[in-house]
Amino acid sequence: MIFDFLLSPLEEFAKLIGGYFREIWEFLLFIGTASSFLVVLIGAIMLFVGVKVGKTTGRGLILGGIILAIVIVYFTRFPPDFMLD
Repeated sequence: MIFDFLLSPLEEFAKLIGGYFREIWEFLLFIGTASSFLVVLIGAIMLFVGVKVGKTTGRGLILGGIILAIVIVYFTRFPPDFMLD
């Protein structure tokens, strides 16, 4: 009986922290999706125009954007444990 009284505030605190993690995770997925789109778009523009900035080429940016999009899709399909509540 006393354990239920003591664990109830801790459980509520853990749920509150989990909710904050969930919001942060959703924001990071949004930022990742937007940045992968922008990186692929900028890479395509650089590829078609023929611009090379240092060692950065359009093909490298397109490949990096595609890899980032694949990582975002993976974390969308298989979220961490705090998202499965």
